[in-house]
Amino acid sequence: MKKIVVIVYWIALFYSVGWLGVTRAEQLEPPSRFIDYVVDPSQKQLAFYWRDEDKQPYRSFQNLKAALQKQQKTLLFAMNGGIFQEDFKPLGLYIEDGVVQYRLSTRQHGFGNFYIQPNGVFYLTEAGEGFIVPTSQFHHDASIQYATQSGPMLVIDGDINPKLRQGSFNLRIRNGVGVLPNGQLLFAISKTFVNFYDFADYFKQQGCLNALYLDGTVSQVYIAENKRHIPGGFVGIIIADVVQEPD
Repeated sequence: MKKIVVIVYWIALFYSVGWLGVTRAEQLEPPSRFIDYVVDPSQKQLAFYWRDEDKQPYRSFQNLKAALQKQQKTLLFAMNGGIFQEDFKPLGLYIEDGVVQYRLSTRQHGFGNFYIQPNGVFYLTEAGEGFIVPTSQFHHDASIQYATQSGPMLVIDGDINPKLRQGSFNLRIRNGVGVLPNGQLLFAISKTFVNFYDFADYFKQQGCLNALYLDGTVSQVYIAENKRHIPGGFVGIIIADVVQEPD
């Protein structure tokens, strides 16, 4: 009798643990390959930074953070904001505080990711709206406060850029930005090496109609809320979510 009770006990335990394990597995979502950060541009806390008051490139989030602290501002989020040249100058259009510091590049042939067509422009307006458009569709006007040109476009009108090849072995840590249907901006960086197609597909799956690749290899992010900082190399333009501290 005792043996029967023991056997029944173990059978019951097996099924209860097994069932519990299956239930837990179904409830858990697979870990994302990406880290993302959503910004509402209408809050007007998002800005682009390149050089400090001495006209020297910031080159790192830490340098920008220190400069902002002197202005009683807190850095909430930062991401490298576009491909740059060896001297940290932007490659292509760059607008900061309404001033065009580098002109739009309409060159379509050259070495590097910037020239994978179409490339594009990510810009913010005085009204607090964010847009991403292919370079050929960009038209400058006085309402544009910030802009950076990079490439390639990842998603165009809801479709993955046809120049991006599924299954490509061109793998890098990559970061980019997309516009969500509600007008908010989705910034994302891959946790591990990823190809262009899979990176673009992530933005598409999140509902972004348009998304732009910002850079790779040097890609990094800083998110104060969860104390997350993925370091990389030196950077050129920095896109930052900043809040002014009360007096």
